[in-house]
Amino acid sequence: MSGLPLLGQPGLDATFAWLPDGPRSAGEYLAEVAALQALLETQAPAGSWLLNLCQDRYRFAVGFAAGLLSGKTSLQPASQSPETLRRLQAEYPGLLCLCDSDFDSLDLPRLDFPAQLAVQGDDQRAAVNPKSPPKMPLIPAERVAAILFTSGSTGQPQAHAKTWGKLLANGRAEAERLGLLQQEHSIVGTVPVQHSYGFESTFLMALAGGGSFWAGKPFFPQDIAAALAAVPQPRLLVTTPFHLSALLSAEVELPPVDLLLSATAPLSGDLAQRAETVCQAPLFEIYGSTESGQLASRRTTEGDAWQLLPGVRLTQTGDVTTASGGHVEGEVPLGDLIELAGDGGFTLVGRHADLINIAGKRTSLAYLNHQITAIDGVADAAFFLPDEAGPDGITRLAAFVVAPGMDRRQLLAALRQRIDAIFLPRPLVFVDALPRNSTGKLPRSALQALFKERLAHGSH
Repeated sequence: MSGLPLLGQPGLDATFAWLPDGPRSAGEYLAEVAALQALLETQAPAGSWLLNLCQDRYRFAVGFAAGLLSGKTSLQPASQSPETLRRLQAEYPGLLCLCDSDFDSLDLPRLDFPAQLAVQGDDQRAAVNPKSPPKMPLIPAERVAAILFTSGSTGQPQAHAKTWGKLLANGRAEAERLGLLQQEHSIVGTVPVQHSYGFESTFLMALAGGGSFWAGKPFFPQDIAAALAAVPQPRLLVTTPFHLSALLSAEVELPPVDLLLSATAPLSGDLAQRAETVCQAPLFEIYGSTESGQLASRRTTEGDAWQLLPGVRLTQTGDVTTASGGHVEGEVPLGDLIELAGDGGFTLVGRHADLINIAGKRTSLAYLNHQITAIDGVADAAFFLPDEAGPDGITRLAAFVVAPGMDRRQLLAALRQRIDAIFLPRPLVFVDALPRNSTGKLPRSALQALFKERLAHGSH
């Protein structure tokens, strides 16, 4: 049966990943994939599902391909909480966890990557023999390679199957849009590879676009700088507004960066401009969702309009926009309010779920968040509409803000200049940090918990 190749690198000698002990070529990668595949087929329990929890991006890549070639589909939940693991175990019998760290996998069948594979590293490298190179695996385009899950902040996580052909097309479309298909490039990502954005922009783009990636997941500014220094130019930093803001605020010395990529949350024009000035490199945002995959990009400093990735189409029925074509699996309704432009682009108006109506006046939480974070002195902030009404039976907007050196009076005065008074938050709560997850997002469940905690302590 014909199929699509596992790798898009120009040759087996091309670098596929950068590890602390040096580069890994495409050939070395294929040899390690084959070694782990053999372990999965001989030592792992029978089953069709692989929960790849490897924190090291390269080990994740080895596990993903080995699972795929041994008949196991990669499960990639947004959360790795015990409750999520229990739910996956119930819904996917025969599930196997692949781990490379001290992780509590409960009573799930488990294979530890270092203990089972790393000891064979020298032999695996020796197996890459020019006279007998590894054979490039071919995988049917229609094969379901991964199942990604929405966050489940308002209910049970929803599964979204991704076929091999569409995944490769996603990675290639992104690389084409960013101008990376015709040149070697090194990717450093601050986002987890299990998350859809990290999966697409650090792994799939290298896989399909012929690039390479740093194996680690640097979080702190000094670690990000060190990771960038460890890979050759041209360098692409795949990050989030949260990580980017922290990096710039730390004022660490960065090696040359050739391209910046941001997603998971709205990026302010001010932050984008500052990033481009400091790094002397263009910054692009990616728009998409777990359900649809990546759909569009924009250079934030050049305006609000988004341009669709190659092959992607948007259609509208009423205020519902549907994505299809290209690498999109079927037809996917989007959660955002979108205004289509005549040139094939579009602008975002807000999210259906974020729309609020108070006394006949409408706005969106995204708009309010943009306004409050644009205030000088505000490091981070988020509006929140609680589920519960107040003692008087009225549900009021709340806001949490990180603004060292500001007081409530100053902040409210600045906010009155930007939004209608009816949307002023009550309560306005100052906090040291917002409960963002590893990708910089603020799950509604985390904000709800913070709201209840602060309400119990009488914060205003």
